[in-house]
Amino acid sequence: MTGGAVNMNRFRKAKKRAEKQATADENRVKFGRTKAEKARDAAGNEKMRRTVDGARRVEDE
Repeated sequence: MTGGAVNMNRFRKAKKRAEKQATADENRVKFGRTKAEKARDAAGNEKMRRTVDGARRVEDE
């Protein structure tokens, strides 16, 4: 026999938490980006915006 009674609700909740954590880890790998990647993309977007704004023609009336 075991050493005592086992609380099945606690076991179920722990199992569900572990499954959610595993799913979250998979999603981080699949969809997550690092801070450096986000900064690099933001810098690229800002440079592209400046380039386009600098190439705009201003029409005189």
